[in-house]
Amino acid sequence: MRQILMAGAIALAFSLFGTKGLIKILAGKGYGQIIRDDGPSSHHTKRGTPTMGGIIFILAAIIGYSAAHIISGNTFTASAVLVIGLVVSLGAIGFIDDWLKVSRQNSRGLKGRYKLVGQAVFAGIFGFLGLKFADTDALTPISQHLSGVRETTIYLGSFLAIVLIIIMVMSASNGVNLTDGLDGLATGATIMTFLAFVLIGVWEFGQSCAVNAAGSCYQVRDPLDLAVLAAAFAGGCTGFLWWNTAPAKIIMGDTGSLALGAAIAGLAATLRVELLLIPLGGLFVIITMSVVIQTLYFKMSGGKRVFRMAPLHHHFELKGWAEITVVIRFWIIAGLSVAGGLGLFYAQWVVK
Repeated sequence: MRQILMAGAIALAFSLFGTKGLIKILAGKGYGQIIRDDGPSSHHTKRGTPTMGGIIFILAAIIGYSAAHIISGNTFTASAVLVIGLVVSLGAIGFIDDWLKVSRQNSRGLKGRYKLVGQAVFAGIFGFLGLKFADTDALTPISQHLSGVRETTIYLGSFLAIVLIIIMVMSASNGVNLTDGLDGLATGATIMTFLAFVLIGVWEFGQSCAVNAAGSCYQVRDPLDLAVLAAAFAGGCTGFLWWNTAPAKIIMGDTGSLALGAAIAGLAATLRVELLLIPLGGLFVIITMSVVIQTLYFKMSGGKRVFRMAPLHHHFELKGWAEITVVIRFWIIAGLSVAGGLGLFYAQWVVK
């Protein structure tokens, strides 16, 4: 527990003070956000806001996690290192996208198909490596069995397990990316999800088969260390949120949104709560579905729309809701989704 608190506190402090410095650097170089002309008119005031802020909370999480291990003398685990590698990889894709936007001074960054291919490749590598590195109990970071609120008896095999990981990572990273349209919205929602993973990791460790060999015990490779990593990400995002709330002094960009999606998907996979990612990331699912519904209906109806604009948060902006109102109400939805996910996780244990 001490290591969890250290990781979160160090990441928070680094992000809180480091973001201020990053804002000065990015603003000095003119690396500002490019705003699409077809978006809400109120967003035009955000033009020029420093972007690529995801750099700071990625670094903060890695530093917080690493420092907690150095101070405590504990070794890094394969599960956490693989998740960090996935986060850095997708963050790099997002960075390239952001860099192309600011360097060209238009909203067209990396082509969509290249982003998707990059996400799939790195997610596939993560899934492949996750099936390796068995510990003394023959547990690997990622299981070949499907997991819901815990691992099930449904055997997927290596190929399908990797395909599932690719789908999870791409869905989560693009879901967070779509949600990152209002100041603080995606950051606040992901903090809640990371805190849920902290609780899940601690619970799985306390009820693991290595500690408590009951019939309902959990067989997860590194649950406590994954809780430490989740705390580091929660701390890093909290420090960043101080500067990212409306009116935002800095925007995370695709650098941050793709990385955050990778982090929550990676943690869900390694904690073996894969399908629980749906309720825990409920807000991201709702916003992604609003885009899917809008696109399909537009094509099927010959140009008609369900929402005034997608993603969903822009629909409510165009209805007259203030940006901060949309953010807070959507945070409430995110909190309720996380609470529901944790309730399902605990209910399964009680019933078992």
